Amino acid sequence: MTFREFERMCLALPDAELRETWGEATFRVRDRIFAIGGGTHVSVKASLDDQSGLIAMDPKTFEMAAYTGRYGWVRVRLRGLNADLGRRLVENAWRRTAPRRLINEFDGTARKPGASTERRVSRPGAGSPRPRKPRPSD
Repeated sequence: MTFREFERMCLALPDAELRETWGEATFRVRDRIFAIGGGTHVSVKASLDDQSGLIAMDPKTFEMAAYTGRYGWVRVRLRGLNADLGRRLVENAWRRTAPRRLINEFDGTARKPGASTERRVSRPGAGSPRPRKPRPSD
């Protein structure tokens, strides 16, 4: 995979943008970074479990990212990455970063216009600031 292909995958996602920061391309959704890099390597946001699984699967392609690796970020050698896995990595990084409402719209599960926006309460009194005291009867 080339950096241009990686860039196209990132920018194909809703509200994704490219911004140069620290001398590298950063891919963001609503000002939050989900991927960074350029040239032959990129880093993508991932869970710690995904990070360890990717590194175990192919240590020549995946390694812990410098500085952010302790949070799950993975450094990826683009030459060792195929398009299908690249797409999954980019989409998962975007999902870990994007607001829930945007993810729901992307998945097609957002509420339809006119649907109730009322918050559902799971138990009586949940959501109210404090319990009401009964009024004394006269």
